[in-house]
Amino acid sequence: MKASVLSLAVLLSLGTALPAQAWNTLSGDAPIVIGHRGASGYRPEHTLEAYSLAIAQGANFIEPDLVMTKDGELLARHEPLLARVDLNADGSIKLVNGAPVLNRTDSSTNVWELSKYANRLTVKTVDGQKVGGWFAEDFTAAEIRSDIRAQERLRDLRTGNNSYNNQFVIPTLQDVIDLAKAKSIETGRTIGIYPETKHPTYFKNFTDANGLKRMEDKLVETLHANYGNDRNAPVFIQSFEVGNLQYINGKTDIRIAQLLNGSGRPFDDNRSYAELASAAGLDFIKSYADGVGSNTNLMIALANGKLGAPTQLIANAHQRGLIVHGWTFRAENAFLPNEFDSSADPAAFGDLTGQIKAFVDLGMDGFFTDQPDLGVAAVAAIAAVPEPQSYALMLAGLAGMGAWVRRRKQHKAG
Repeated sequence: MKASVLSLAVLLSLGTALPAQAWNTLSGDAPIVIGHRGASGYRPEHTLEAYSLAIAQGANFIEPDLVMTKDGELLARHEPLLARVDLNADGSIKLVNGAPVLNRTDSSTNVWELSKYANRLTVKTVDGQKVGGWFAEDFTAAEIRSDIRAQERLRDLRTGNNSYNNQFVIPTLQDVIDLAKAKSIETGRTIGIYPETKHPTYFKNFTDANGLKRMEDKLVETLHANYGNDRNAPVFIQSFEVGNLQYINGKTDIRIAQLLNGSGRPFDDNRSYAELASAAGLDFIKSYADGVGSNTNLMIALANGKLGAPTQLIANAHQRGLIVHGWTFRAENAFLPNEFDSSADPAAFGDLTGQIKAFVDLGMDGFFTDQPDLGVAAVAAIAAVPEPQSYALMLAGLAGMGAWVRRRKQHKAG
């Protein structure tokens, strides 16, 4: 064991809870499993039924993406669009036999089937891109609760989930929080929530124009009412933009994660996501956030459809006391790196455990998955680190506290 006994003693003296098996995560605990939009591989996403199933399957956190209604309510939806239609090259709505052509990978409700709302079909510009459909901010929360029901978004891939179409209501953020709290009591384990602010610049323009409370203020107000202003609350706030997370950091002690896409840049920042994932970028992120939510390609890039060489993202983040949560781990062959495919059938499940293991071995602190049961099983199946890296864990824990102190100083200075 060499120096491990002494290091373990130091950790114990600091009150650090040691895991049953050793992991090279920042905390030394097993990576957390986050139900990506709930158990969205088995139920229409962002429904209480999908979230409930994720919890039943063992997820530690459930993730609601957030958009706004006409009257300023926060709803769990992947995009402002309740249903999307295809556009022509000139930006007009594509019609076939006089009917709009439904986008079959980005329509998550039945609003397109409701004739009473046909006149709310429109084209808008979201983050510089023209998109057409029915937008959440053109409906009141009461209208959505009364008439609109969830549908499977990936309707041609996850065909079995279409049997649940038109049954489930669209939940509010408060509905999701109430569920997480009730299930925490029911199961005896704490269920966290991981809300994402969708298109915050777009929605700030909307709230400013309509005299409504800013999305971030509504979110923080709701979280504080339910969890208090507490860094230890079972909550992470995430966004692909930068400025709104800096704003949120000035309003709350609740943990924050900067999302990093595999390409492009944040809408409100000139730096690319690749630049933000660099050592210098992480130095910047640690001033307002507690971690990053990283696209898998920023941790291990693909080479000819297979996993290539790992990057230094996780190691660099941990050196700065930042956690790394990876996204998105999906079991279907359509989403897996080629070496984990089970067949040529895009809808068939492949070796999700194999993919997860490659990232957990690098020290990934948690991951978003559409199939939480398989994610939980993968964590259970992955072998422990042979020799506990106790001293490294202690340093990582101290680095995490240092990041917290820096963030609070930034908060107070603002």
